[in-house]
Amino acid sequence: MEAFADRAAIALETARLYQEVRDARDFLQSIAASSADAIVTTDVHGRITYWSPGAEEMFGYGADEAFGRTAAEFYVSGPDEARTVMARLLAEGRVRDYEAVVRGKDGRTLVGSASISLLRDASGALTGTVGVLKDLTGRRVLEESLRQSQKMEAVGRLAGGIAHDFNNLMTVVLGRSDLLLKRLRPEDPMRRDIELFRKTAMRATQLTRQLLAFSRKQVLQPKVLDLNAVVENMESMLRRLIGEDVALRTVLPPALGRVKADPGQLEQVIVNLVVNARDAMPDGGKLTIETSDVELTDGEAQHAGTRPGPTVVLAVTDTGTGMDAATQARIFEPFFTTKEQGKGTGLGLSTVYGIVQQSDGGISVHSAPGAGTTFKIYLPRIEESVEIAPSPEPRQRAGGGTETVLLVEDEDELRAVVLETLQMYGYTVLEAGHGGEAMLIAERYSGPIHLLLTDVVMPTMSGADLARRLAAVRLEMKVLFVSGYTDDAIVHHGVLEPGTAFLEKPFNPEQLVRRVREVLSGRS
Repeated sequence: MEAFADRAAIALETARLYQEVRDARDFLQSIAASSADAIVTTDVHGRITYWSPGAEEMFGYGADEAFGRTAAEFYVSGPDEARTVMARLLAEGRVRDYEAVVRGKDGRTLVGSASISLLRDASGALTGTVGVLKDLTGRRVLEESLRQSQKMEAVGRLAGGIAHDFNNLMTVVLGRSDLLLKRLRPEDPMRRDIELFRKTAMRATQLTRQLLAFSRKQVLQPKVLDLNAVVENMESMLRRLIGEDVALRTVLPPALGRVKADPGQLEQVIVNLVVNARDAMPDGGKLTIETSDVELTDGEAQHAGTRPGPTVVLAVTDTGTGMDAATQARIFEPFFTTKEQGKGTGLGLSTVYGIVQQSDGGISVHSAPGAGTTFKIYLPRIEESVEIAPSPEPRQRAGGGTETVLLVEDEDELRAVVLETLQMYGYTVLEAGHGGEAMLIAERYSGPIHLLLTDVVMPTMSGADLARRLAAVRLEMKVLFVSGYTDDAIVHHGVLEPGTAFLEKPFNPEQLVRRVREVLSGRS
């Protein structure tokens, strides 16, 4: 009887132990099943014996497809890497935070952080391995995107600063050239040299505008647009631009969503992309411009560098030479070009990048050597009606006036050119080199001051601060801001505040006088 009781006790204890083992197994399996990481076990020959749901999702292989395969098959570097990992395991017992580059079922390359340990039985004999792989692919993409963004931001700040200073210089050059031309007789032999000098300066100003576009320091005047209409209006010009050996096709679905952008800048984006595509097809080819409405997911928006949600996409696709990954990583940098010397400035795509970024959009590129290139521009879709642009007034020659202008500019040579130009057209000019001096002049001057013409960025006191202070005592005074780049004092992210009169540097005397006249006449 006693022996029977002992056997019963042993059976109960055995059953309890089996239940504990099953509970522990089920507990571990529930942990593995709920983990997003890939949990994989192998036998002593490296063949897979367990493949978690996280592994199925990460690699794309079901458990039934993975069982029996070797772990070495998943390493991009193949069996050599698997042998290296196993040698470390045998020497160290476990490997932590090992960066593994593996390949999924669809051919995608994944970067993961692996922690791998040896499995042994109760006697200590080796039975296999267990590994946990955390997918770092998305993080690496984000890190690379951040590094690229920081690099572009740093280059943008440098480019913006250079462009600002250069614009001041070019305004002086253009102003002096025009003033000299007005003093010379038509037959004067010096006119040709001065006109060539002026023409060269104008080309230089175009480069500075492109630098400002890249650095996102230009002033935009956005309007609600139908992107299809923009492309259709440019189509005949684009066909002339690409030549007869490139076939142009447009795919413009009806009822496309609206976007808000500066129409002139958007046209520049399209032209630059088309020119870039044409140059990539020296022997001819096909160019497709396509628009579409999409709903960007978080991942897609992250890749494009914009926000998720309703989006209008402009795609420009060519059948040209394509680009490798190294080239794609640098194409938006200023002055980077793959063209031979003298064939390009390297500012076309950097200008596109800056305009799109400043328009609250994003851009992506898909390309491979010999497989052509597709650039996609992503702009937020808005629910507003298209703005009808008023018919342009006939362009008239700049006229002068007799009003009094308070001119404030910290660059001496530039201030001298503007002063001489305004006086030539009949205006009375009070000049100041900074805001404090302007305040003192305004306080002492007994007559009316009709216009404050001020630079935006100046030491000590900005043009906007000066305008606010003078507005309290000079109620009749109007304001015209001048700058080589934008400033948060008068713009928000490069967009002019309503009612702000602005003249962008560089400008020539005629542009200056016309703008002054518009503001004084209430047509700004």
